[in-house]
Amino acid sequence: MAGAGAWSVALLAGCVATRENAASTPEQQGALPTRALAPGTASDGPLPTLPPLPTATALPGPTLAEMVGGILLLGFRGTTLTSGNPIVADIRDRHLGGIILFSFDVAANSPVRNIQSPAQVAQLTADLQLAAGGRKLLIATDQEGGLVARLGPDHGFPATPSHAALGAIGDANRTRTVAAGMGATLAAAGINWDLAPVFDVNVNLDNPVIGGIDRSFSADPGMVSAQALAFIDGLHSAGILTSAKHFPGHGSSLDDSHAGFADVTNTWSASELRPYQDLIPTGKVDSVLVAHVFNANLDTDYPASLSAKVIEGMLRGDLGYEGVVVSDDMQMGAITQEYGFRDALRLALLAGNDVLTLGNNLIEFQPDLGALAHSTVMDLVRAGDVPESRIREAYLRVEALRARAG
Repeated sequence: MAGAGAWSVALLAGCVATRENAASTPEQQGALPTRALAPGTASDGPLPTLPPLPTATALPGPTLAEMVGGILLLGFRGTTLTSGNPIVADIRDRHLGGIILFSFDVAANSPVRNIQSPAQVAQLTADLQLAAGGRKLLIATDQEGGLVARLGPDHGFPATPSHAALGAIGDANRTRTVAAGMGATLAAAGINWDLAPVFDVNVNLDNPVIGGIDRSFSADPGMVSAQALAFIDGLHSAGILTSAKHFPGHGSSLDDSHAGFADVTNTWSASELRPYQDLIPTGKVDSVLVAHVFNANLDTDYPASLSAKVIEGMLRGDLGYEGVVVSDDMQMGAITQEYGFRDALRLALLAGNDVLTLGNNLIEFQPDLGALAHSTVMDLVRAGDVPESRIREAYLRVEALRARAG
């Protein structure tokens, strides 16, 4: 397989709006305006005293602590919100910008973690937004349909078809209608960001994390593009943000990156990029979630989620994507078995991720995970290991996404 630099994809040239800072007239430069004299007024007489010009004051920008909190997407435990829940301190004191909800509690081996019933979830998300004090939270979940649907029949929500079932029918109108219904369910529950649809091409039918559980629309990249676009349109009709995943393609993997190292060097092909090539130019891709898959043909050192070659070089450079990039869960085995916590966050930020996902969905639940993540990123910046400009860039992208939520 050719290396990443040996191929390219067509780009749509973008325009960046600029603002002229230099004033072109005396009035714009702050000088007093020239006044025409009324007829019969002596030209050498004294001019009346004009009030002083107001002093311009710059609006304060976000602090580093606010920006760091704004780029975290954090999971927590609880079906109701109490003042003692650590997530409340994360929201109020650490300026947490994003929350991800799960149905199953791995640590407790319980089918209930954040999601119990439609009315309960709606109350929980309302209380979370209230805790933010008027600052809109991004509240996310994985609602793909089929087996991957956090809002499922076991908790009183409607059953939904899988991506594979929709792709087998191949009717874009039906897929759009189904996704619109899913979007209405999410909106009623107070969730504004769906980490879906799956853009993965079903290369390996036995893939334990994609094809094997019906998460891919099709083995045909063109069909994936058509179905994913219809799915996005349906969610957008309900005001729900979306996320294309798992860049640059998890459909050909032999292993599950949740469990450990997943190498696609000998199975991945550039055809898995087709859905991104087709849909990014439409401007409808709200965010892109990057996989923890390793591909030596793209980067000999790092998995995609920690690779500047993949994120900045391929996704942003070759494909021209300018929106929010989201890491897959930084606590998945593919990361935790290979990297320490601090180093993983450092590499993820330097690679170009704008949102760090920390699901807190391990065997051992960490109530202080938000505090740890926030302090770790703060320390990375203060130590000079991550430029503050990188945090600001990520924060501004996330704020633009947040403004479109709901």
